[in-house]
Amino acid sequence: MSQLETELQAAVRARDFTGLRESFQKLPPSEIANLICRIHTDEQALMFRVLPRDLASKTFEYLPRPEQEELIKSMGHDEVSSILNSMADDDRTTLLEELPGAVTKQLLELLSEDERASAVKLLGYPEESVGRLMTPHYIAVRPAWTVQEVLDYVREHGQDSETLNMVYVVDEDGLLVDDIRMRAFLLAQPTAHVSELMDNRFDALKASEDRQTAVNLFRRTGLFALPVTDTDGVLIGIVTIDDVLEVAEAEATRDIQKIGGSEALDEPYMEITLARMVRKRAGWLIILFLSEMLTATAMGFFEDEIAKAVVLALFVPLIISSGGNSGSQAATLVIRAMALGEVRLRDWWRVMRREVFSGLALGSILGCIGFLRITIWSTFTNIYGPHWLLVALTIGISLVGIVLWGTLSGSMLPLLLRRVGLDPATSSAPFVATLVDVTGLIIYFSVAMVILRGTLL
Repeated sequence: MSQLETELQAAVRARDFTGLRESFQKLPPSEIANLICRIHTDEQALMFRVLPRDLASKTFEYLPRPEQEELIKSMGHDEVSSILNSMADDDRTTLLEELPGAVTKQLLELLSEDERASAVKLLGYPEESVGRLMTPHYIAVRPAWTVQEVLDYVREHGQDSETLNMVYVVDEDGLLVDDIRMRAFLLAQPTAHVSELMDNRFDALKASEDRQTAVNLFRRTGLFALPVTDTDGVLIGIVTIDDVLEVAEAEATRDIQKIGGSEALDEPYMEITLARMVRKRAGWLIILFLSEMLTATAMGFFEDEIAKAVVLALFVPLIISSGGNSGSQAATLVIRAMALGEVRLRDWWRVMRREVFSGLALGSILGCIGFLRITIWSTFTNIYGPHWLLVALTIGISLVGIVLWGTLSGSMLPLLLRRVGLDPATSSAPFVATLVDVTGLIIYFSVAMVILRGTLL
């Protein structure tokens, strides 16, 4: 615990409200939010109430959602109303959409008429749409304005804007026609017109588009904010990078959890109930367990071969783990590349070609190691029998084929799922590993039947 945290907690216990208020006024809202999160829950509301009203509203936006909900429960209607009315529209929408419907309805009644209309409008967009992320507070100007008129307008209305990095140009009908960096206005002559600074090139989002589209566009453009239009091209809001970063983090978390072989938790790990966690994880485990039973079925099909050459059974764990690991690697790499927009469905042939060469190279490396392992061991022991060289060849060649099949399966399955409209992340590493385990046994024993026929088989 830092010295500052210790001093603040001591001030809370001593009820030194004047000292707390003076200490907080020296800190930025983000740092105050971090301090509030690190103290005991019972003291959070007390510390928050000490903040001046403006600082409290700004700090509230930086608090994690669970802390926001707890503070709302502990505060009176007047305090909640002040904070909600001062919050940025996008942050308020995110908070309201995660609360129970009855609570959201009560909180909406605490908003002013204008803020309530804005909140209801944003909540009316689909849950995963860009419309839920946008804020209607931005700077919009006309092409015929002079630079001086723009600067005067910004001075008068800029305090309500979410960001001043970009100024948006609209025509008489409100259609977005351009976006211009504020830097251009600051460096231009005051008598110059907006139209002289325009290049009529801009990137924009549709309010109905999904949030992943916003993530991809921010990644491609590198902008701090993007305009949002309706289906007719009318400017209705903007989305800022801080909100998109939260979406990207949430999407990455869900994908990682799915790749790990479970449903997305959709809640912090330490806060989800045990029953819900078991329910989220049990489904995939049951599916994978039933799938792994096919491994026993495959081995039963080659029961006679195993009885004749028991030495083949020694390498079953080695064979199936190598194929499963290579498949999991390929699936993880392709899923992440698809999430980043590096791989698209039309690239399937290029992906397959790369994985064929990768699979052959990786399989050859593992095959050589397996061959050398049996060869070296056979100089010290007779565990592999007189036909140890054929056994070594069987293992080496099988590994090449199984690793090649694993990389192809792992790389193509996510693309296939995307093609049929499913989430590629559901082709989790454990699922790919299970698939390759079963087919790997078939490859292994088929190679053994060819190489060892007439000797051990």
